[in-house]
Amino acid sequence: MASTVTKLLVHVTFSTRNRAPLITPGVEPDLYAYVGGICRRFDSPLLAMGGVADHVHMLVSLSKNIALSAFMLDVKRDSSKWLHRHVPAFRWQNGYFAFSIGASAAASVTAYIARQKQRHARVSFQDEVRAFFKKYGLTCDERH
Repeated sequence: MASTVTKLLVHVTFSTRNRAPLITPGVEPDLYAYVGGICRRFDSPLLAMGGVADHVHMLVSLSKNIALSAFMLDVKRDSSKWLHRHVPAFRWQNGYFAFSIGASAAASVTAYIARQKQRHARVSFQDEVRAFFKKYGLTCDERH
């Protein structure tokens, strides 16, 4: 019997346009629930989501049936439309960054996402991005 089995865990981070602090505590739980629904629509369960006023992190179990770029296009487009009804000036920044993680790291990434508010009380988003790029051996273009 032929079958395809995958477990593709992806940690994705993206920000509001110009990192404007538009994700308020009042809209945050509904935003995360809405994004969870988008993820379910693509058979890509949202395992964790958290963030601060200017960016979010997601841990997703990406379906074998969709490319990450197509998935993120829908997540950002659909959540932006929903958010725009609640925060008229809302827009997501172009792009995102995403890193695959092993199943053994899922618990630590989930905890990391849950601690975003505490983390960003002492570490800027820009420093967080630099640390991720360093951890994954990538060059960070400071213009972006």
